[in-house]
Amino acid sequence: MTSTDRRTALRTGAGLLAAGALAAGCAPNGAVVHPTSPAHPSSPPPSTPSAAPTPRSYPGQPAQLTHGPRTHPRVALTFHGQGDPAIAHSLLGEAEKHGAHLTVLAVGSWLDQYPDMARRILDGGHDLGNHTQRHLAVNAMSEAEARGEITACADRLGRLTGSIGTWFRPSRAPLASPLVLRLARSAGYPHVLSYDVDSLDYTRPGADAVRRKVLDEVRNGSVVSMHFGYPDTVAALPAVLEELARRGLTAVTTTELFS
Repeated sequence: MTSTDRRTALRTGAGLLAAGALAAGCAPNGAVVHPTSPAHPSSPPPSTPSAAPTPRSYPGQPAQLTHGPRTHPRVALTFHGQGDPAIAHSLLGEAEKHGAHLTVLAVGSWLDQYPDMARRILDGGHDLGNHTQRHLAVNAMSEAEARGEITACADRLGRLTGSIGTWFRPSRAPLASPLVLRLARSAGYPHVLSYDVDSLDYTRPGADAVRRKVLDEVRNGSVVSMHFGYPDTVAALPAVLEELARRGLTAVTTTELFS
């Protein structure tokens, strides 16, 4: 047999082996396939986690934002992220049931205790931001201490999500001092997020009082301050969301509110 004949025989034999393998339900590489269908995995690949958004600058907006545009029927419900994670899960689940998206300003030490909460928040389509590392009175600190509070929480967020978070909110104060405002900007946050409606849920006034406080004051563009960690907030949230919907107000992330 000539060398040409041998090569032809080898090619023919390889083709017959491949055809036999496909007829038996196995691809040549060992993957099982249907003889008349394209090869496909037996189960879908795991989903890729949500990408973590980064801070954005909003030209024409002040450095400290208390509310969004009054011309659009949208509001942002913002939550200080701290406390019992079971309550946090309940609040997130209730919001998602109503098609609402929240903004969570997480405390770094809380993320140290419950690191899975960062991905849970993002995977639910919510905003995640920085509320300092230890939730102390950041405006009263020295420059070095305040910088450490901001950057330590930013570092936690970065390690957990790949982003320092979309927003910074000072702890123990509705507005940042000029020093904290400057430090937040140098840490990568173009704006500090404040609010124009305070639910006062942290005073534990009862679910009805939380609901009334929010609904009496909320309007187009409002940014509402609420908290994880308080059962009153969980009890009040369904009624708040239902009334917002009845008024034609959509609860969106703060990023959506300003976009």
